Amino acid sequence: MKAKELKELTPEELADKYRGFKDELFNLRFQLATGQLEKVDRIRQVRRDLARVLTVMHQRTAATTGGSETAGGRK
Repeated sequence: MKAKELKELTPEELADKYRGFKDELFNLRFQLATGQLEKVDRIRQVRRDLARVLTVMHQRTAATTGGSETAGGRK
């Protein structure tokens, strides 16, 4: 999923995508552990999609708070 597509979603839809990716990642890891996973690269793809969703969510949070949040908790 592309970041551009994610930016067009509502916060509720983003939260649904987040939960869906978390569930899928759990299932993929479980399949990997039991030897049932055929497409191992899907784990990497889901992890990246999950990171994209979190990035968009954090960008929106920073935009609504005025961007006062910085790395390390310093101002």
